[in-house]
Parts: sequence; structure tokens; C-alpha cells
Amino acid sequence: MIKENSPGSIGSSHVDQPFYLAVGDEVGLFEAAYADRTPVLLKGPTGTGKTRFLEYMASRLSNNEAGEKVSLTTVSCQEDLSASDLLGRFILEKDGTRWVDGPLTHTVRNGGICYLDEVVEARKDVMVVVHSLTDHRRFLPIAKLDTLIEAHPSFLLVVSYNPGYQTSIKDLKHSTRQRFVAIEFSYPTVELESEILIYEGGAEPAVAERLSALAANLRNLNNDYLIEGPSTRLLVYASRLIARGVSPQRACIAAIADVVTDDSVSREAIVEVITAYFGDSDT
Repeated sequence: MIKENSPGSIGSSHVDQPFYLAVGDEVGLFEAAYADRTPVLLKGPTGTGKTRFLEYMASRLSNNEAGEKVSLTTVSCQEDLSASDLLGRFILEKDGTRWVDGPLTHTVRNGGICYLDEVVEARKDVMVVVHSLTDHRRFLPIAKLDTLIEAHPSFLLVVSYNPGYQTSIKDLKHSTRQRFVAIEFSYPTVELESEILIYEGGAEPAVAERLSALAANLRNLNNDYLIEGPSTRLLVYASRLIARGVSPQRACIAAIADVVTDDSVSREAIVEVITAYFGDSDT
């Protein structure tokens, strides 16, 4: 899946930026990396704001005195994604064949941020393709065109992955990791997460704080119960259900307990924690 975002009102102080609350120094760190076009690796659990962070940064970087537009092209990697899907291919037309750039090639030519989300899910040939973009060379070889494309001055490569889900088979090689600077994402504090739920989910402050505390408790469960705790995204979903009139208990079961596990024992343990925070519910 490929998505391209183009920030509007470039150069204006009134650019509508995606909502994002900084957890640490990630904004300043990314700005420094972008200034030198240093490739960036975002790592952390699902739903901790990696994609939203990049959308925010593209908008923030576009809101500058020079009026520079920083577009963001997002590629959601999966096991069938090949190097050709990123680079492009020849298509057959009635008058012959025509080359069509893939999302990576397009961004290398025209500038902006190319974001390979969950890059280790892609086929192995994908990382080989991007190596020459992650060092001093900054060019992209297109074997089918027998050419090298020099990266646009504003081009930046960003990749992400979730270490908690990876195995030794699906992991970033150390030789690849050392081509990036890493920004690690984790769950926000209860206070910050409550603010997010109020803004994103329309939750009342008391409900937002209780949801955040619930999530913090579940994230501390032993891995025998949960491989990974509920994401902030799931808490936003629960908040929205509650704002629509669904009881807090039922909303948490639908958006958290029934999503994070299929194991009946684990689900029962999670429901017990939910009940402790929100009372009895029809489970």
C-alpha cells in the first residue's frame, strides 16, 4: 500500500499540522537528521505514533520561511513487496512499452521523505536496493534502465520496524542498521496519553486518565499473557466508542481485550483488569 501526503499552505504560519505530542526529544533529533539528510530508523511497538510522527514532521518541515515543500510517501511493506514494486517497471501500451517510476524512484527524483513502514516484512531484495541511498553516494541504481539516479537534495529515506514482532529470520541486519540513526518510540506516560485520548478520542479527562492507567497495567503483564500491550491507537478507538455512548467496560473489551489476544485465558485475565478499572460488564 502506497500513500503520498502533500502538506498545504506551504510557508504559512497557519499550516494545519497533524496532531502529535512529543514524548521525548524525537522532534529535534529528526530535524537534525533531516538537515543533513541522514537516513532515519524508527523502532518501537505498534501504535506508538511512528507514522503520525512522520506526518507531523513533514508538515512541520514544510512550514518554513523558504517555503520548501516536504512531501511524504509512505509504503506499507509486506511479504510480497519486491524491489521492482519500489523502483518501477515497464508497462505495455499499444505503441510499445513505457517505464513507470515506483514510489521510491519517484521520491528520489523529486525529493521528499520516502517512508518504508515495517521494512523487514518486505522481500530481502528491498534492502539491497536502498543501500546506496543510505551512505555518501545517495544514488539509486535502476538496472532495467541501466542508469543511476542521483537523489534530489531534499530526499530522505526513513524506515521503521517493530523489534517485538521480529524473529531472527525477519530482522534488520546489523550492517543495515548501521546505515541509519535510530529514534526509538515507546508508550507515552499516563499524563501524555490522557491528553492524546482527550484530543483524538473525545474522552472526558477522568475517562482518559483511567484508560491510560489501564493500558499501563496491561503493558506490564507477563509475555505469557500478551506479546504486546494495547497501543495508544486502541485506546483512541475505545475512547471514541465511549464518546458514542458505549459503556466503558464494553468499549474496552471490544477495542482492547478482543483485539490483543485470541487466547481465552489471556482474554479472561485482561477482562478482569478492565473490570477492576471500570466495573462489571456484559463480556
